[in-house]
Amino acid sequence: MTFDERLLYYQDITEKQIKKYMDFSQEKQERLFQAMRYSTNAGGKRIRPVLALEFGRVCGGSIDAALPAACAIEMMHTFSLIHDDLPCMDNDDIRRGRASCHRAFDEATALLAGDALEMYPFEILTDCTNYGVKAENVIEMIRLLAEYAGHKGMIGGQQIDTQFVNCVFSEDDLLEMYRLKTSRLLQAAACMGCLSAGADIQYVQRAYEYGDRLGLAFQIVDDILDICGNEAEVGKPVGSDEKKNKMTFAAVAGISAAKEKARQLTDEAFDLLNGFEDSGFLKQLTLKLLNRNK
Repeated sequence: MTFDERLLYYQDITEKQIKKYMDFSQEKQERLFQAMRYSTNAGGKRIRPVLALEFGRVCGGSIDAALPAACAIEMMHTFSLIHDDLPCMDNDDIRRGRASCHRAFDEATALLAGDALEMYPFEILTDCTNYGVKAENVIEMIRLLAEYAGHKGMIGGQQIDTQFVNCVFSEDDLLEMYRLKTSRLLQAAACMGCLSAGADIQYVQRAYEYGDRLGLAFQIVDDILDICGNEAEVGKPVGSDEKKNKMTFAAVAGISAAKEKARQLTDEAFDLLNGFEDSGFLKQLTLKLLNRNK
C-alpha cells in the first residue's frame, strides 16, 4: 500500500467499527446515544487509532487484534474534545468544522455523552481477547489507558492548562503540561498497538518515547496554527488562546523558535522509529503531522 492508501484504510476501518460499537438499540436514553454518535462520527484525522493499528502491524500483530484498542482510544479522545468545548472549559462553539456537541444538543447531554465515551473504551478493550491477545496484555492496556487518560495523564494536563491563564510560565512548564495533556493519549495508542501484538517490552518502551516526542511536536504545531492558521483548514476557531490570555509555547518562545522545537522533537521521534522494522509509514505520518495545514 502507498502511504495515502494505508492511512485511508486505517481511518475507514476505524470509523466502520466505531459505528458498530455505537449501534445501540432504541431506548429512553436515545438522545445520549445520538450525541455520542454525533461526536464520534464528526471526522477528524483519527491519528490515535492509526497509531494503534500501525504499531500493532509493525510489531507483527493483526489488524483485528488492534482494532478494539484503536476504537477505544478514539472514543477517549472524543470524550476529551466534548468536555474541552464546554462553556466551563474552552467555551468553543465549533469542532471539526461543525457545531460542538453542547451546541448541537445541550450542555447536560454533551457532558453525559463525554462521560459515556470515557467509560465505554474499557469495555471495548476486553474484545481484544477474542482475537488472541493475552489476558495479561489486555489488563495492561486497560491499566495504561486509565493512567494516561486520567489524573496522572490527559485530565491532569487539562487541569494545569486551566491554570495557564493570565500567568507567566516557562517553556519547560508548558512542555510538561503538553506532555500530560497531549502526549499521553498518543503514547497510549502506540503502546496499546504494541501490546495487542504481544511485542517485547523494549518495543513498548520505544513506542512510549516516540509518542512523547510526537505529542509535544503536535501540540506546538497546534499553538502555531492557533496564531497563524486558517479556521476553514484547522476546523475550529483560531486566535482563541490569545483571546483567553492562555500561555502557549508559541506565544512564549515565538513562532520561529516554536517551529524549530517542533522540528527537533520530530527528529527525535524519527530516531526512535529506527528501532522498528518497516517504519516508513510511521515516519511519513510523523512528517505529515509536523507540516499539517501550513
